[in-house]
Amino acid sequence: MASAFSATATGNLNVRITIQAECKVVTAADLDFGTRGVVDANIDQTTTISVQCTNSTPYSVGLNAGGGAGATVAVRKMTGPASATINYAIYRDAARTQVWGNTVGTDVITGTGNGSAQSLTAYGRVPAQTTPAPGVYSDVVAVTITY
Repeated sequence: MASAFSATATGNLNVRITIQAECKVVTAADLDFGTRGVVDANIDQTTTISVQCTNSTPYSVGLNAGGGAGATVAVRKMTGPASATINYAIYRDAARTQVWGNTVGTDVITGTGNGSAQSLTAYGRVPAQTTPAPGVYSDVVAVTITY
């Protein structure tokens, strides 16, 4: 029996995607200073913040002062029982001399996206200070990427 189809035709299917510049915070691990007693010496810890930006996208990552009453980027405050606070700071460098703030061009970390997640280290310090009452002290710091 002969086939009912004997001719063909071809055409093209156009496929497209537009990639726009974008950055996102992939993860921000807790900065945990552990369990301590009297705060009579510096307590140092580190954590990582992972950001992902489209390839060749310049970015800056800033950290706000946190939610503690009267906090600044230079002196952040964890709040605990009866609104007592513990001072701490977050730095951009291992020597803990460059405060990590949120003013673009001044105290942020800058980079250029490569399309993959990039890991940034945050260097935390609780300086020696008058120790408040026992309890859990905490704060929340916002991470902002400007691109």
